[in-house]
Amino acid sequence: MTTRLTGILASVTFFLAVLCGLAFLGTAVTHMLDDGAVCVQTDFWRNASLGPDGLPVGEGVKASSSAARLCQDDPSVGQRAADLGGRLPWLLFAALALLLFSRLLKAVLLRGPFTDVVAHRLTLLGWSVAVGTPLAGLVVGWSQSWLVGSMAPIVGSGPTLSGPLVLVLAGLAAVIMGRIMREGVRMREDLEGTI
Repeated sequence: MTTRLTGILASVTFFLAVLCGLAFLGTAVTHMLDDGAVCVQTDFWRNASLGPDGLPVGEGVKASSSAARLCQDDPSVGQRAADLGGRLPWLLFAALALLLFSRLLKAVLLRGPFTDVVAHRLTLLGWSVAVGTPLAGLVVGWSQSWLVGSMAPIVGSGPTLSGPLVLVLAGLAAVIMGRIMREGVRMREDLEGTI
């Protein structure tokens, strides 16, 4: 029963990883080929006075201070890419994390839970989540900051770190558990060698 459930979960996570990867590619292609406006929301502009004596905005930019929203009607390629930088990193991160989790479950299914391969894959998944979460958050924050700066040529609020940073703790916990499992596997192999 547990083996069957693990196999189903491995298949579902692999399917979700492929789905996130396809969403990543589809979003990138359709957004770069789109000719619509690019909008960005920022709290830095909230309740600012816009107009001739207020904060300046770039040519072709529509600004709403109450919604803290800037929209560029005819965006450049860089602005369109920066807008994608606010969307794509989390899709790529999810695809990678789900793929690594699927491989971990496949290893558990094929070799058992307490093997060196499983410990290695758990450690790899943990490091990917621990490093990937802040990295994706920085890319999203930098992209949004650059996009705001390209629409309003003044010093903005600067890049921020976004996303569920609690995943860093989960990733570090997986790294620690992987190390513990690896030591347990070595101790079991030593014990089997002496008997």
